[in-house]
Amino acid sequence: MTPGETVEMNGLIYGIIDLGSNTIRLSIYRREGEETRLLLHKKTTAGLSGYVENGELSEAGIRKACYVLSYFRQLLNNFQISSYYVFATASLRNVGNTEEAVRRIREYTGFSVDVLTGEEESRLGFIGVIGAVHMENGLFVDIGGGSTELAEFEGGEILRAESMPVGALNLFLKNVPGILPQKEAMKKIRAAAEEEIQKLNGFSKVRREEICASGGTARATRKLYNSYFELPYENTLLETRLLGELLGAYRKNGKAFSRRMLQLVPDRVHTLIPGMVILRTVAKGCGGKRITVSSCGVREGYLYSRVIQRGI
Repeated sequence: MTPGETVEMNGLIYGIIDLGSNTIRLSIYRREGEETRLLLHKKTTAGLSGYVENGELSEAGIRKACYVLSYFRQLLNNFQISSYYVFATASLRNVGNTEEAVRRIREYTGFSVDVLTGEEESRLGFIGVIGAVHMENGLFVDIGGGSTELAEFEGGEILRAESMPVGALNLFLKNVPGILPQKEAMKKIRAAAEEEIQKLNGFSKVRREEICASGGTARATRKLYNSYFELPYENTLLETRLLGELLGAYRKNGKAFSRRMLQLVPDRVHTLIPGMVILRTVAKGCGGKRITVSSCGVREGYLYSRVIQRGI
């Protein structure tokens, strides 16, 4: 696909924009028959959680969101794509001025933003991964910048879905005074995740050996894991015990480990360790032994559930 190209290929073309707490993403899909294919993916690290002041998204944060969305609007126009949908997660859900931010974004960009509840985000994330990962029973986890979604499932069906208001970016901002977390900060991040799990309805008692993880934190962790343990790039299976070993390697030699992160995931240097701590805390808490990382997630779930199934 090149800018200015009229997208009149076989099938329907959809644009899905995910307005997240750390990153804002545009995914363009082609739907032909029962097949859906990703054509283009663009990501901008906006770090909107860092623009929350006194519980509200600041003026600078709203402007940052509008700037990125305007850029994505231009891409959609260049490709002449008229079917597009924008949703927001914790970036707008967990602030006190949600309605104002949504209104300002609509006035500036023309986009109407669908703000998902935590449970909706969890369920849509599960829907997005279950078609790509062949796992009947387990726990779905999506660690975002401002929240973590959990869904226990059995026989391919959700038993319960919840959202915790802690993510890789907001726990970094609350607990890390510098750029990289030290041992004390990692302890605080783990304690915060454990505290939120205890608040959830029955999740502290969930026991699942198999975990399915999606989202930027999980994908970045997979890259780091495969590099450190010299596994094939395409490997998607992580062992919880080795994830602990990976965090131990960071604690022992943070400088060398940081260089590896800069090489592999430069845009997540500051948030990856907090995200990994959350992931391991969730996995250990439910007795998880294996973590399968999916490249699909909430955007695919939104496309299937909110667009395709409704015949829009």
